[in-house]
Amino acid sequence: MNIQILTKCPVCTENLEAKKLQCSCCGTTIENTFKLPKLLYLEKEQLHFVEVFVKCRGNIKEVEKELNISYPTVRGKLEEVILALGYENKKKKEIINKKIVLDLLENGKISPEEAIKQLNQE
Repeated sequence: MNIQILTKCPVCTENLEAKKLQCSCCGTTIENTFKLPKLLYLEKEQLHFVEVFVKCRGNIKEVEKELNISYPTVRGKLEEVILALGYENKKKKEIINKKIVLDLLENGKISPEEAIKQLNQE
């Protein structure tokens, strides 16, 4: 029987940790708190996408064909996986930071010179 490891608590949906590892050959048991790899916490659909993406060597055209989805959908799924793995979207962060600077400028809280300085630092 091929049972997949649970990664989310069925009660509260928080991430689970492994507490015990056992050798199926000699029976050696190791108990501790083990963190699971980030990839295991992806949802089933996200993990399938990652497998196809790797199989296609990151070629988005091949991923489109394999999954029968459009280029924007491939990019969206890739972005979803990146965020699910805990990596920030730097581009979105830069846009948000620029908007904050422009809002401060518009509200008169910083001078145009200060706004230019802050925007050029990003």
